[in-house]
Amino acid sequence: MPRKAAATVRTTSTASATDWAVHYRIEAASLHAHLWRVTLTIARPAALQTLRLPVWIPGSYMVREFAKHLQHLQCRQGQKTLAVSQLDKATWQLPCDTTQALQVQYEVYAFDNSVRTSWLDSARGFFNATSLCLMADGATDMPHAVDLIRSPQMVGWNVATGLPPVALDKAGFGRYQAAHYDELADCPVEMGAFWSGTFKACGVPHRLVVAGALPSFDGERLLRDAQKICETQLRFWHAGGDAAATVSPKQVPFGHYVFMLNVVDDSYGGLEHRNSTALIAARRDLPRVGEAKTSDGYTTLLGLISHEYFHTWNVKRLRPAEFARYDYAQENYTELLWFFEGFTSYYDDLLLRRAGLIDDTVYFKLLTKTINQVLQAPGRAVQTVAQASFDAWVKYYRQDENTANATVSYYTKGALVALCLDLSLRAEGHTTLDAVMRGLWQRCAAGPMLEADLLAVLHELSGRSWAKEIKAWVHSTRELPLKALLQAQQLQVHEDAAQMAQCLGLRVAEAGGTVTVKVVLRGSAAEAAGFAAGDEWLGLEVGARGQQGAWRLNKLDDLALLLGTERRATALVSRDKRLLRLPLRVPQGVRTWRIANPARPSGLWPA
Repeated sequence: MPRKAAATVRTTSTASATDWAVHYRIEAASLHAHLWRVTLTIARPAALQTLRLPVWIPGSYMVREFAKHLQHLQCRQGQKTLAVSQLDKATWQLPCDTTQALQVQYEVYAFDNSVRTSWLDSARGFFNATSLCLMADGATDMPHAVDLIRSPQMVGWNVATGLPPVALDKAGFGRYQAAHYDELADCPVEMGAFWSGTFKACGVPHRLVVAGALPSFDGERLLRDAQKICETQLRFWHAGGDAAATVSPKQVPFGHYVFMLNVVDDSYGGLEHRNSTALIAARRDLPRVGEAKTSDGYTTLLGLISHEYFHTWNVKRLRPAEFARYDYAQENYTELLWFFEGFTSYYDDLLLRRAGLIDDTVYFKLLTKTINQVLQAPGRAVQTVAQASFDAWVKYYRQDENTANATVSYYTKGALVALCLDLSLRAEGHTTLDAVMRGLWQRCAAGPMLEADLLAVLHELSGRSWAKEIKAWVHSTRELPLKALLQAQQLQVHEDAAQMAQCLGLRVAEAGGTVTVKVVLRGSAAEAAGFAAGDEWLGLEVGARGQQGAWRLNKLDDLALLLGTERRATALVSRDKRLLRLPLRVPQGVRTWRIANPARPSGLWPA
């Protein structure tokens, strides 16, 4: 059963910084100024030593320019201060005496409360090494040590990280090690007076820490549910999906795992790592003591946990061949995010169903949402999901008012490609996508993978080529055969009348009685009327020449009430302080999908 975590006391190391090829001392320069101080010691520097800070973090495909927060860079050997030359935005070089250790000291401003970078204030510290730890050219493949220093202001703070410990105090401060920079970069660090609990999944220790939770938080429930997710996934990968099978800890590609959940007023996201994950969610989505009901928000949180944990296999180890060795200095392109993110998105909710954490009704609701997200994005006819993967660096992570018109999400469409492939395999009766995933794990030795590997495993397990389907579903903008495949599984596909936003082709923000247009979809009634992103929709003139009156619009759902049986009206909008009258025609027959429970189990869930 889950239990509360107990701290372990380890003796303090007497080894010096120069006993390691690369050593970092990380401490708070100022909690209130949000500054980390890093002292980097390189035992044997090069005659012309180059230092670099990554420009991105694996798993989040955008150049984020971490170096913009680095300041006060100083280098010395013994008592001698060295002159440093900056070569580009994130690279520095300096001449060194190769017989002496090089010490580099600098500060990093840390006030990004996300899973991608670094944070420091009076309540919490967090960092990814990619935004904090300079790389030492020539030594990145050598052992690294990290000393985490507790400042006097960190009263009651503890540490959580996937880094291997060397010598720690009972709170987790002290020395950690990494075999190389890649391991250091893949092990974020959480500090603070967080809630902590542990459980074992198939004999493997797991720790879950939660920062910022309210007293009503039901930690024991979250531990139990996380344990079910982990055991279901461990058996998926290492026991053929058999819920009764035993998984040996020796089969699992990590010795322990850490969930680091930061809860805030309103946010959502996660970033996967080799034996941990950093998560962020809204406080209201946590389970509450004495409340048995599973809210939509808690279901979303469980799906996030499931998604990031699945990545431990699918992208952290089984990864695109282009990611065999990360280049931290520039974009790393691949066309396979539709597989690594999309197939993970397919399995995150499906494995919640198999774990018994959601029922059929909830699962079909989540599946329906994914389908409608894709069908309501005009960009699916513009960009293939393979192109979306390649363009993630400039499109998916840089979304604007035209994103839905020009792109398709490799998360959602990738999940539907997985669904189509799974349903097709099951319909033919030879194999399942589950078996394909495990076949890829074995074929690629949990390492670099090509699209050709997927096709090879599909052919091996099903007895035929799937090149035609992959070309149509992944490398073209043709519609996916969703309805036929779902109905073949005796699932009921209903087409319901769309909500007003979908009818008009608008996405809006509503606050304080104001309706602001955020997105106008291509080919929509809103585009035909002349709406533009940023418009404030003030009101509506109903009937010919407004004969039935002009009305204030406080929320989009009021539109049906104001129109009555009318299909035409004049929208009154404010754009850049100008008042405009836009002729609006509300279309009929716009539909959205709804997947209903089948009369009998569909066969989707059993392994």
